[in-house]
Amino acid sequence: MDQGNTAFLLIAAALVLLMTPGLAFFYGGLVKAKSVISMMMMSFGALGLIGVLWVLFGYAIAFPGAEGLVAPWSIDWSAIGLTSLLETPEDAAYPPLAFVAFQATFAILTVALVSGAIADRAKFGAWMIFAGIWATVVYFPVASWVFNFGLADDGSFAYGGWITYGLQEWLGAGAIDFAGGTAVHINAGAAALALALVLGKRVGFSKGAHVPHNPPFVLLGAGLLWFGWFGFNAGSELAADGVAALAFVNTIAAPAAALLAWLVVEKIRDGKPTSVGAASGAVAGLVAITPACAALTPFWAIVLGLVAGAVCALAIELKFKWGFDDSLDVVGIHLVGGLIGTLYIGFFGTDVGLFTGGDATQLLAQAIAAFTVLVYSFTLAYVIGFVIQKTIGFRVKNEDELAGIDTVVHGEEGYKLETV
Repeated sequence: MDQGNTAFLLIAAALVLLMTPGLAFFYGGLVKAKSVISMMMMSFGALGLIGVLWVLFGYAIAFPGAEGLVAPWSIDWSAIGLTSLLETPEDAAYPPLAFVAFQATFAILTVALVSGAIADRAKFGAWMIFAGIWATVVYFPVASWVFNFGLADDGSFAYGGWITYGLQEWLGAGAIDFAGGTAVHINAGAAALALALVLGKRVGFSKGAHVPHNPPFVLLGAGLLWFGWFGFNAGSELAADGVAALAFVNTIAAPAAALLAWLVVEKIRDGKPTSVGAASGAVAGLVAITPACAALTPFWAIVLGLVAGAVCALAIELKFKWGFDDSLDVVGIHLVGGLIGTLYIGFFGTDVGLFTGGDATQLLAQAIAAFTVLVYSFTLAYVIGFVIQKTIGFRVKNEDELAGIDTVVHGEEGYKLETV
């Protein structure tokens, strides 16, 4: 066992786990003051629920071994409860449970991301039911499509999910998704769009009607997300080597460029660059570089960041034009940013992109992967959300929304001001 790589993987897992509390701060600062507890609790609720489901059966669905190639819904029954993974094979690079822990943090964060689309108006219990079902029927299988892989005895690639291995067999090029552009960001963004449509618009929804109550929280959350993202991207190499270093550098370059691009768009469009814009731009760049962090040179990572920052800054305005209330811009940042980063590899991926030594085959593979996950996640999320809304109810009453749902749903206040 390589203790260095084991330590690297465990540290990366801890970094990614920190991203969920970071997301809670990021989202919490964006909502109104009387909904901050509700918003942050949806992230912490996902942490608790998905952490348990992952150990019980999530890992067994997401990583069924070679069977996952022909049957994505296959389950490795021996991995239920992780009892078969307690022993470390003598020739293993790291303990199996280290990989289990690393992938658990991805599952938790992906589910938490969805909650931003339904801020200020969702019941906590309904959210938890949705989170558990969506993780089981959407995230765990999609993670298998992307991340389930195995190596032969000689170290060569042996099998993988259909997005990587299957497309390689059919097209001659498997989709490249190093750290989760499809499985995490497109997946969460599509589900967020579905829930935004199911729950409908907030009371008084219009441009400028709902402003962030705590921009410092937003900046703190973005900083924690960026810090954790190094574990997200570099950790996906599963080894402390040159590829991890490339992913690390690109995780600096792309979001930095995206931050600048977003601020330029804000300055031109609104006359002032904002702190929330800086935070949002950095996150947009982080989203876009996620699938591509090991497939681009740092120069092309900067270009990707500039494109993602500018396009996502414009994309968040579409909700006002098209009339869907994606409260915290999960669609505009994660869905759009994930699509940009995933498709960008088909144009500029090192040695495979249309303009960097490859042909259109890689772009086709990227598009098939991206839009299949988008349609699959959107459809099932819409059905799940619709059934919950029509049965137990997903949305709070209008009067509770106007009053602020923290006290109604959780019996707490984010800020208690006392007069002497």
